[in-house]
Parts: sequence; C-alpha cells; structure tokens
Amino acid sequence: MLGGLALYGASMAMLTRSGMGLDPWDVLTDGFTKITGWTFGTVTAAVSVVVLLLWIPLRQRPGIGTVLNVLTISVTVDLVRAVLPDQHQLVWQLVLMIGGVLLNGLATATYVGARLGPGPRDGLMTGLSARTGWSVRLVRTGIEVAVLATGWLLGGTVGIGTVVYALSIGAITQALLPLVAWREPEL
Repeated sequence: MLGGLALYGASMAMLTRSGMGLDPWDVLTDGFTKITGWTFGTVTAAVSVVVLLLWIPLRQRPGIGTVLNVLTISVTVDLVRAVLPDQHQLVWQLVLMIGGVLLNGLATATYVGARLGPGPRDGLMTGLSARTGWSVRLVRTGIEVAVLATGWLLGGTVGIGTVVYALSIGAITQALLPLVAWREPEL
C-alpha cells in the first residue's frame, strides 16, 4: 500500500511538471495552490481533510489506508516536485505526461488492491452512491466534473494531459489491478 501511495504522489508530480494538464482533482489542487501560495502537497492534504469531513454525514469510516493516503501522497508529491523541474521541451513534457498517467494507473491499482481503506475521494464517491442510491458511475462523473470545473475556474492547469488521463485511467487501472491486488494465501 505504501509503495502504491508513494507512486501515486510521484505520478502527480510528473503530471504537474509536464505542464500538459492534470487529472481533475489535481486541477482543483493546482487552482488552490495559485490562490494560497501553499505547496501542492499541502493543498492536497488540506483538500483531503475537507473531503474526509464530508464523510461524516455519509457515515463513511476511514481505514488505515485512508490516513496513509493523505499523509503519503501529500509528502511524496512535494518531495518529487522538489527534485523534478518543470519541462519545456515537448518530448520531455510527453514523457512526463504519459509516464505520469501510466504510473498513476499502477499506483491506483496497487493501493486499491491492498484493501486497507479507501482514499478520501473514493470514500466520498462510494458514500454518496450509498446514501443517494445513484450509480457509482453517475456520482464519480459528477464529482470529477465539479472539481475539474472549479479547479479550472481557480486557474488550475487543464490540457491534453487532462483528456488523456480521463480517457485512459480506468482502463489502465483495471488492467493492472489483477496483477497487484492482495490475495489471501491459498492453503
């Protein structure tokens, strides 16, 4: 789980340094960093805490993985951003964008496959779905569109990477999940 969460933070840093667009939640984070002047990791943690507060009326319960998600990702994204410079040559921008999306899919499959508690955003999705009776697909799409639009209005980075992420992350995660998911040992 920790490895997956660290990879997730690294993949976020790669996408931010590509300058080619971010996933919807990171567009929101990027918008808030521009307003507050806080680091990307600090805003990531703050948004996660706000999302966790939304769990209360949904009666969602965090697991150890939920707490580790907030801490590990927010620290890792800042550490990787500290050593990985912004890219301005198209070839390196593409390498970071494509590599970031692929790594994000692997990281997602790894931490979800550990089954130690949902991340803040995942718990919001499942909690809203359970409370409203709406499908996970409808709830997830609504949340993603809302945070993307809000982030864009705040000045967050939207671009081709946002589209590539949106169109591919589900398929990448689904393909990799069986390879990394925790399985009980057979006796």
